[in-house]
Amino acid sequence: MHDIGDLEGRKIPGVGIASTEFVEAAALQSKALGMNPDMVFVPHPIQDRTDDELRALADQAFANILEALTRQDT
Repeated sequence: MHDIGDLEGRKIPGVGIASTEFVEAAALQSKALGMNPDMVFVPHPIQDRTDDELRALADQAFANILEALTRQDT
């Protein structure tokens, strides 16, 4: 969260990426930090996955990450 906040503070687009286990924690930390970053959540767990499994997770999340990075705030 701190990294996304730093990027946003420098006007650099960023997206937080975490596993679904951390949806609530990400919301609580975002609120505590006074920010509302774009987040993309991937299936939990991430640890102990093979390289191929991690690539598949990244491929599945790519469109959502790209959409969040290119979204125009209104």
